[in-house]
Amino acid sequence: MIVYRHVSDAKQAKEQLSVSLMCELLGVSESGYWAWKQRPPSDRELNDAWLSERIRAIHAGSSGRYGSPRVHAMLRREGIRVGEKRVARLMRAAGLQGAHRRRRKGCTIPVAGVEPFRDLVGRDFRPKTPNTVWAIDIKQTKTGEGWLYLAAVQDLFSRRIVGWSMASHMRSELVVDALQIAVTKRRPASGTIHSDHGGQFVGLLFGQACHDAGIAQSMGAVGSCYDNAVAETFFATLTKEKLLHDRPSGGWSTWAELRSAIFEYIEGFYNPTRLHSTLEMRSPTEYEADHAAGDPDGLARTPAREKSVHNLRLHTALPTATTTTPT
Repeated sequence: MIVYRHVSDAKQAKEQLSVSLMCELLGVSESGYWAWKQRPPSDRELNDAWLSERIRAIHAGSSGRYGSPRVHAMLRREGIRVGEKRVARLMRAAGLQGAHRRRRKGCTIPVAGVEPFRDLVGRDFRPKTPNTVWAIDIKQTKTGEGWLYLAAVQDLFSRRIVGWSMASHMRSELVVDALQIAVTKRRPASGTIHSDHGGQFVGLLFGQACHDAGIAQSMGAVGSCYDNAVAETFFATLTKEKLLHDRPSGGWSTWAELRSAIFEYIEGFYNPTRLHSTLEMRSPTEYEADHAAGDPDGLARTPAREKSVHNLRLHTALPTATTTTPT
């Protein structure tokens, strides 16, 4: 069957070879190919067709950002039991893939001779409660009007972006604005904010803002890519799923255009909707809601009974019988 499908795909692609010659080269009979061609689709093929449509809808619903792991998670949410490898195979066959990225140079500018703060986090990126450990970092993106800088504060409990600010510079005011927004929204009683050794984070202005909010500063080791890994991961995701995935053909032309795109991503997708593997395939908003409801494992979101894709009745693939009522 696989050989026949290869012949059929080649024929649809308008290859120059005839069916008879392809069958001869592949060692199968031409009559067998035509018999296979006229055979009705199998249950497996019908299931694949139905499942492919669901995959396309989920992929489109994420604006093309989700790869097979998150598409698989969304199918599980719908109660459809199917293997991730099968989802990946069907996505490849449909020409669907998740967003991907290229590595870019960061924008950390250390300050020589300044004693860093002690590492209070120690790579423990899974606090038990909200608003106890935050991470902050800066991302730069080039536009037609010059560089635009984004400072983002992330709650490590739920991976939610709780405060962010954008400007055409990366002075201390940029990170202070992001911190103050986070403090206003979340009003933490105390806590820790973790950063790299950038000059914006060791400056007096940022230090004073942390002190006024009762937040202790923390910094990891110099040159370690792991000590601020969660903040780096968010920016990698933003770059992959928005800045590159939705990048206009001529690049981001204006600051206003890029600001709007980043706002839409953070507030319209990342915080309320995007599934996180760290959060057992829940969004930050869902994860916090489950925690507040006393359901930290999100059991209420698990389908009561999953449906095997093999047992689904494919009404669209079968003719609908009509009945008449006697008069």
